[in-house]
Amino acid sequence: MSAAAKAPAPGAPPGRGALRRNLPPARRFLAGRKRVLVRLGGWSLLESAQTFLGGYCLAQALDRGFLAGQTGTGLLWLAVAAASILGAGPPMRGVFTQLAELTEPLRDALVRRAVRQALRRAVTDPARTDDRADTGAVSRLTHQTEIVRDSFAGLVLTVRAFVFNAVGALIGLLALAPELLLVVLPPLVLGIGLFLATLLPMASAQRAFLDADEAVAEGVGAVSAGHRDLVACGAQADAAERTGRLIDTAERTSRVLARWAALRTVALGVAGQLPVLLLLVTTPWLLRQGVTTGALAGALTYLLQALLPALHSMMTALGAAGTRLLVVVDRFQDATAAPVPPKAPDPDPDPDPDMVVEAGTPRGRRPSRTAPAVEIRAVTHAYGPDSPPVLDHLHLTVRRGEHIAVVGPSGIGKSTLAGVVSGLVAPDHGTVLLGGEPVTGATAQDLADRRVLIPQQAYVFTGSVRDNLLHLRPDATSGELTYAIRVLGAEPLVDRLGGTDAVLDPRGLSHGERQLLALCRAYLSSAPLVLLDEATCHLDPAAEARAERAFAERAFTDGARARGGALIVVAHRLSSARRADRVLVLDGTTPRFGTHEELLTSSALYRDLFGHWQHTPPPAGS
Repeated sequence: MSAAAKAPAPGAPPGRGALRRNLPPARRFLAGRKRVLVRLGGWSLLESAQTFLGGYCLAQALDRGFLAGQTGTGLLWLAVAAASILGAGPPMRGVFTQLAELTEPLRDALVRRAVRQALRRAVTDPARTDDRADTGAVSRLTHQTEIVRDSFAGLVLTVRAFVFNAVGALIGLLALAPELLLVVLPPLVLGIGLFLATLLPMASAQRAFLDADEAVAEGVGAVSAGHRDLVACGAQADAAERTGRLIDTAERTSRVLARWAALRTVALGVAGQLPVLLLLVTTPWLLRQGVTTGALAGALTYLLQALLPALHSMMTALGAAGTRLLVVVDRFQDATAAPVPPKAPDPDPDPDPDMVVEAGTPRGRRPSRTAPAVEIRAVTHAYGPDSPPVLDHLHLTVRRGEHIAVVGPSGIGKSTLAGVVSGLVAPDHGTVLLGGEPVTGATAQDLADRRVLIPQQAYVFTGSVRDNLLHLRPDATSGELTYAIRVLGAEPLVDRLGGTDAVLDPRGLSHGERQLLALCRAYLSSAPLVLLDEATCHLDPAAEARAERAFAERAFTDGARARGGALIVVAHRLSSARRADRVLVLDGTTPRFGTHEELLTSSALYRDLFGHWQHTPPPAGS
């Protein structure tokens, strides 16, 4: 069995990858709103006319009016410029009306995506939700959608203002004196080019910073939530080391982001200040070329009052809001990617004999002709296109009637493995077989007939106790129902509730009571394969041991074995490993599979975990 956690192959920088991922949906979004864009451009052309008149009228007021001794003419040109300023109200109103037609549909689409993603995660990975809200979905639904809307609106406004102000200003400079363009355009183009060259690296740095910041938050939250397990297993030092690495990574990414921000400031200085400086330095040469005083004043007006403020706003928006918009929208793309469709089974590559271990089969011996209960062939799975694989080229064989325990640190992929085996999570590559039959393409009823999965958060609904327990097998007899309740030790609970015909209120049950009822329901299921994904974590150790023994005996019965029966336990306590026939240790590098005694010799992680568990008293209240 080979498992897991190889580093992902290096790919394109996150900024370029994000741009490639988001350009197609952005084009589709804008293509569906061509009329809005045309109306927005029409209103913005009026702003270009205002920009043109501002500098041109000032130049004419000086050259044809005040400097020529024609005061009335000068005042008339200034009145035209003032009228263009006063007439800017209706165009701006039209601009903001069309802007709303762009931003609000974008926000609504992102809200729908966030809701779909949260529902998909709740269905495909219920064990991750426990009693806490999906904070990532809540953030996307509220804070991040507002970030996208505000950033997109600001970006459209500033880019539109620069483009149309630049059109008006450059036409004005050309009309006043073509020589002015020779002075103004080179530094302007140079600064804009330098700035655009920093956009994608800046987006990469921004995304790396956000990823590192979220990793710190998630890491600290995981340590806080699992402190009892960390203390019980003596893993405090390892948790502190991992958290420290996350903090160091966040510090490095913030420094890289600061360096790119400094380069962006240089680009702003080249494009925003150098044209004015060159215009002043070249004034004597321009005057010798016949450029008038009014034309120079008009050029300064274009630069200082229109072009450079719009350029500064656009660079600031693209450098801050633009990169933030690209990163946040890309996170929506990652989080709401369509679920992986069922794939045809990949051709099963010959597994490396040094990396394959079959339960109950000595290394090198061929398995029996009887199909195993579970067979995983070269399975790889990751939760996003840029995420490292949680399961990497995993091979695993569980034979009929076996009791397997899965142990390892939090987040290593234990629940993902349970989801892949149960058919709830489609792997990116590889094949999963239950009783010799592929999971791919199986209907929900087919899967329900083959396996039953009990997650950590047990589902109990309002109704009678009997309805809850017979939910997976309504045709079970009263004798079978009574036996399941007794063998799992649920008789006191059922009696307290008022018997099997009593109405059940889920709000009045503890987590352990819900788990016990869910275990009874799974025991009555006709599915031969049982997967317990920390399904006994809220039970006391004695109740947990009783439940696991009951399910192990159920899997070993002739009928269940003949149909591919087995028990796979994602262990909450290492005592579950002692009761199992074989133990799978996931450690992120080289997983081990063997008996308890074998793993004490071959797996340093298992040896350390078991030693700490054996010699450390459980925390109070556990």
